[in-house]
Amino acid sequence: MIKLWGVPWDRHSSFQRGPAGAPAAIRRALTSEHGNPFAEDLRDVLQADRLCDVGDLRLSGGDEDPHDIEAGALRHIADGSKLITLGGDHAVTWPVFRAIAQRWPGCSIVHFDAHPDLYEDFGGDPFSHASPFARIMESGLAGGLLQVGIRASTPHQAEQQARYGVRAFGPEEVEAALAALPSGPVYVSIDLDGLDPAFAPGVNHYEPGGLSVREVLRVIRAIPGEIVGADVVELNPNRDRSDQTAQVAAKFVKELGSLM
Repeated sequence: MIKLWGVPWDRHSSFQRGPAGAPAAIRRALTSEHGNPFAEDLRDVLQADRLCDVGDLRLSGGDEDPHDIEAGALRHIADGSKLITLGGDHAVTWPVFRAIAQRWPGCSIVHFDAHPDLYEDFGGDPFSHASPFARIMESGLAGGLLQVGIRASTPHQAEQQARYGVRAFGPEEVEAALAALPSGPVYVSIDLDGLDPAFAPGVNHYEPGGLSVREVLRVIRAIPGEIVGADVVELNPNRDRSDQTAQVAAKFVKELGSLM
């Protein structure tokens, strides 16, 4: 079974809050009469015996939140289920992946983003939404990290990529990314600002020149390994336009669910 849950957490957003409201917005898009429950392969993904919505994690807003996120993810995958997480900002990926790596050791990551999110700490916050992959890679829990759509890096983050052996590809390097996709268990992390703002305007950090929805789907579908977990993060409903970005997020949930 695949479980869908929300982690309404944006405590470590660096620019402005808002992604905590994303799980509710994505669920509305998933069930809206605007669309239907079928993925492009005609599989009805939203049937309860295929994609089981287990609700949102209740968080206190304190320092124990990362532990509670990891523990919640572990509970959901203890029976062998796979997990799709609705963020929240990108800080949720670190505690969720800690749980995934316990169930699937050596799991590789395919990460879509405008930014590498590899800061040692950002603004003095080592758990910033700009730092989850630094925490993951320094832990040695990931079998590898492949990043797609990167176009807003920094010298420090380029050094981090080299330090941890990260393979990073810009939006114009999709073909090269396709050739580098990992086998074995794979975790997919989709930061919606990896897309061009024309496709996903409801994010905190606009970075023009990004991926299209179709390019992200093409890469995901080409992953040779088994997708065992995924997250869709960084939707800010307060900045969305006619729920456009929420619909994009819902599209990714359906297609990921079908592949998983």
